[in-house]
Amino acid sequence: MISLTEENYLKALFHLSAGQGGKREAGTSELAEHLSVKPASVHDMLKKLKEKKLVEYEKYGKISLTTSGRNRAVEVIRKHRLWETFLYDKLGFNWDEIHEVAEQLEHIRSAKLIERLDKFLGYPRVDPHGDVIPNARGEWPKQVRTALTEATVGQVYKVLAVQDNSPVFLQQVIKSGLKIGARIRLVDRSAFDGMMEISINRSRQAISREMGGCIFVTEC
Repeated sequence: MISLTEENYLKALFHLSAGQGGKREAGTSELAEHLSVKPASVHDMLKKLKEKKLVEYEKYGKISLTTSGRNRAVEVIRKHRLWETFLYDKLGFNWDEIHEVAEQLEHIRSAKLIERLDKFLGYPRVDPHGDVIPNARGEWPKQVRTALTEATVGQVYKVLAVQDNSPVFLQQVIKSGLKIGARIRLVDRSAFDGMMEISINRSRQAISREMGGCIFVTEC
């Protein structure tokens, strides 16, 4: 049996290793910072995960997921994103509310429930934040996307996803008129500080470099 906390560690390691196809190994301090816990707590948990053959790890060394660990992490992420979709599409939760609730629901064990949930939602490929939802076999649909900071001035784009799920960031995105699927044009980018000006819904908005780095787009 894998505990809720252990699942959170596996999910964090998956994200730190660059997500879908990442092979990068993470360090204990990096993992501790990501989870907001002390390095000593990370070491203790990694010993447990290693005993369960979910991670490969030597003290003070880099950490990587085993195949079993990666599969479990993907399973948790899949459930999280399906629950976010359900909360947003079917229960009317706001964009900035769903992540926290889905954090609780993602640990439900019933495979049958998740299978029925996926079918009920029509087998969605992305969640409300634009993140790809892996299928029941753990496969990830391909998604070609570019950070807004790397976009070409004058080009028209469609918003695909946001990287930051924090309520403060999402509320700022909403204020800017941005949403998944919105069409925007990058009007200008400052060479000094990276501040960008975009055109959306016949109005212009200023987007900071930091914010733009968390918004992903694709060319229309």
